[in-house]
Amino acid sequence: MNEVVVTGVGAVTPLGVGAAKLHERWAAGVCGIEDGEGRCDELVVTDHFSVKQARRADRFSQLVLVAAGEALADAGWDAELPYEAARIGAIIGTGIGGIGTIEANDRTLIEQGPKLVSPLAVPLMMGNAGAAAVSMRHGLKGPSYGVVSACAAGTHAIGSAMRAIQYGDATAVVAGGTEAALTPLSRAAFAAVDALSPSGISRPFDRRRDGFVMGEGAGVLVLENGEAARARGARVLAIARGYGATSDAFHITAPPANGEGAAAAITRALEDAELTPDDLVYVNAHGTSTPINDRAETAALKTALGERAKTIPISSTKSAIGHLLGAAGAVEAVATILALRARVLPPTLGLEEPDPELDLDYIPNIARTLDLDGRRAIAISNSFGFGGHNAVLCLEAT
Repeated sequence: MNEVVVTGVGAVTPLGVGAAKLHERWAAGVCGIEDGEGRCDELVVTDHFSVKQARRADRFSQLVLVAAGEALADAGWDAELPYEAARIGAIIGTGIGGIGTIEANDRTLIEQGPKLVSPLAVPLMMGNAGAAAVSMRHGLKGPSYGVVSACAAGTHAIGSAMRAIQYGDATAVVAGGTEAALTPLSRAAFAAVDALSPSGISRPFDRRRDGFVMGEGAGVLVLENGEAARARGARVLAIARGYGATSDAFHITAPPANGEGAAAAITRALEDAELTPDDLVYVNAHGTSTPINDRAETAALKTALGERAKTIPISSTKSAIGHLLGAAGAVEAVATILALRARVLPPTLGLEEPDPELDLDYIPNIARTLDLDGRRAIAISNSFGFGGHNAVLCLEAT
């Protein structure tokens, strides 16, 4: 199979616009959560879109267009496409899609009648609208589609892009995830299933954790065939070594207590990469700050990694930005690559009262220098979603 490399990254998160801000501010201990939510307040839409363009894209599409633009520039694609357009795809994950558009047009329907519902409602609210927007903005004519698998969607999208390149269906794919679900219905719905933190604090693996904090954002990676990327003189940021995906087939929102499905996904990602737990130097945890999920993920890590689980540094990006739902896995993949390249592992913020049941090394509160000691910079990034979807990436920074 073809080697897959990462040549560009982009992100829009509650820590700012740009991938560098995601890593630098998180590593510095900055938390982007305010008033119980992680909003992308630094994004000024008019800096990136005309009024007409903004009206023709739901916020979840706007976010991914900005992230994709950064990733493509980072990969050196800002002047022209390096390959035939038909050989470049766009695969973008989301958990919910254009819910802002859905809610706005539902209000119009109820208050003003069906004739005033926008003719743009359908193209804006579609779950695949993010992928379509990226492909149209940049003229990408290869495999293009959306992935919808709740909080695992971004990771599934990247894994699907890896497979497309490995098997020769594409030479390059712009892949990632996006979400903009800070809306009244989303807030009420997640609160109704007791998923949201009543305290408004994200503190994964802490004894006091009481639910996740919802955020918005987008993360995008430019994936390329390794041989083709090197032939064009591209800077390689990382190698996408492995991908594993499983299903719990257990419950619509809760994982099994022993985390068996998550453990199987971790094991498959390592097997796909032809690596062992001893090769890992870092784990970017799913780390939602919910009582059940953090416990199940800890159990999964112990099952999949054995004794090595006790010595691998682990941290949760969600402690700094909240849970970005379908964008989470892609943003966390970006964060993982940048952490490995900088040799600085950002901390799990808010972890002040350890849970005796959760006894791994979660890098509490203060970033840690990564001393490779002759090892390769290899990590896994975990994503586990409602519906029992589990997806794991194995990444090696160069």
